[in-house]
Amino acid sequence: MNRTIITFVVAVFIASCAPTSVVPEPEPIIISVLGTNDVHGELIPQPGRGGITTFSGYVAAVRDARADDGAVLLVDAGDMWQGTLESNLSEGAAVVAAYNALGYTAAALGNHEFDFGPVGEKAIPETDADDPQGALKQRLTEIEFPVLSANLIDTVTNEVVAWKNLQPSTIVERAGVKIGIIGVLTEYTIEATISANTKGLRIAPLAETIIEEARSLRSAGASLVIVLAHAGSGCTDFADPLDLSSCAMSGEIMRVANEIPFGLVDHIVAGHAHYGIAHVVNGIVITSSYSNTRAFDRVDFTFDRNSRNVIDRQIFPPQAICVNAPDEDGRCTYENDESRELAVYEGRPVVPMAEVVTIADRAREVAEQLKAEKVGVFVETDMTLHQQPETVLGNLFTDAVLQSVDADIAIHNVYGGIRAELPKGEVTFGSLYRVFPFDNRIAITELSGLEIRKIIANQVHQERRRAGFSGMRVFVSCEAGQMAIQMIKQDGNAIEDADRLRVVANDFLLLGGGGIMTPATPEGGFDIPNGTPLVRDVLVEWFRRRGGTMNADEFRDPENLRWNLPDPLPEACSFPAG
Repeated sequence: MNRTIITFVVAVFIASCAPTSVVPEPEPIIISVLGTNDVHGELIPQPGRGGITTFSGYVAAVRDARADDGAVLLVDAGDMWQGTLESNLSEGAAVVAAYNALGYTAAALGNHEFDFGPVGEKAIPETDADDPQGALKQRLTEIEFPVLSANLIDTVTNEVVAWKNLQPSTIVERAGVKIGIIGVLTEYTIEATISANTKGLRIAPLAETIIEEARSLRSAGASLVIVLAHAGSGCTDFADPLDLSSCAMSGEIMRVANEIPFGLVDHIVAGHAHYGIAHVVNGIVITSSYSNTRAFDRVDFTFDRNSRNVIDRQIFPPQAICVNAPDEDGRCTYENDESRELAVYEGRPVVPMAEVVTIADRAREVAEQLKAEKVGVFVETDMTLHQQPETVLGNLFTDAVLQSVDADIAIHNVYGGIRAELPKGEVTFGSLYRVFPFDNRIAITELSGLEIRKIIANQVHQERRRAGFSGMRVFVSCEAGQMAIQMIKQDGNAIEDADRLRVVANDFLLLGGGGIMTPATPEGGFDIPNGTPLVRDVLVEWFRRRGGTMNADEFRDPENLRWNLPDPLPEACSFPAG
């Protein structure tokens, strides 16, 4: 018995001294969130724009990198398909097909998703039988992932709109992690698209909508909450995500982020403003990647494999969508150059996905012949949007419209309403289409001199987004905080308050777009004509009639500017009410 006890004790002692095997901590899970915004139909590479095709190669590279330790979430913050001939000819269907092939997880609506109006050629409804959102609803039925909009409200039911494949939020699971995603639209949606196509809709406040949806998603078990917000701001320095000194903190999405309870939302993918963001505001990572496939944004969230809680995050600056490896100066090359190596990302060559390329090529073939059509003008210098307070291209555009119709003055939202510059060289239908891709129609109304003066007064403090005009010069002065405006017609005569003038704009502006015509809008709104020509067609015909050559000096004379403002413009300078 004693021998047995001694043997047992020795065995226990030996066992206690033996080395124990350490159970390794499980590897964390990494989920890479790739975001796009304001793609605007850019299917193929263009100067300064990589295109959806090139972007697909970056997506493939990240998915390959995440294959063993996590997953990729691909999301979009709206304005997906309006903007190029390749996309617009099918009212966005080609972009939808490309997004489906890319495998997007979710997307938010943007204001320009409403631009096509009814299905078919009509840009706005003309009869009660025309569905103002017909084209958008058709695209929604073709999309193979959830489209989200939590603050788009039906004014009849006072509830979130109930369209097929449109919902406030969704929960997806990736690598065992539950992720909640919410979609919201900018508060300026109604005035930033053709208002006739948003009939019966209103926009609920963003912050309170996000808070309500996020709490619901957290209650449903979401470990990560992402907001796809077609609302924006911008930053210029991406060296430190916590340094907000280069950011416009008064921008819409910054204000919204600061209203959300700390820790409720993890990430906002923003858009609409066409600037870059890769920063932390109120604990929330906010990203945005300019527009038109110049770049994409990325955040890698690391999760504990056991708890599924976020334990780390890596925020990347906006990543340029380069077709080829950077040149000798380190600059991104967007255009395909077979003499150069492909761009590399995550240690892998950026090879576009074959299915996406096929879709884009099909759309390009349909558009190519129309795009190549010459209009008979050679531009000797780039026509740009660079200058302030007026630009070469803005003046050219408004001159062309005014000279094409029977009107005294032309007004246009040149910042936002002109989508691309006109490069030096032969002018084609395609280059003009990029300048103005919208199906807005010519609209002429009669206004008094006082009403025009009020429109100008409302634009004075708009700084970088002042309206452009033709047919007059404007002189603004400010004495003791009181604004005085003198308007001189092309014949040298002053415009008096009682004068009546024919003003040409477009249906977007007359319907309230950009708020430009708001000071002169009559009760019940302006009468919107049907059957008038598209602004773009008027522009094309003007070029054809003009022919020959043109250069920038013809459209902007620094000694005879149309906008003449005090320098500096006093903040306290307002037009008398009444």
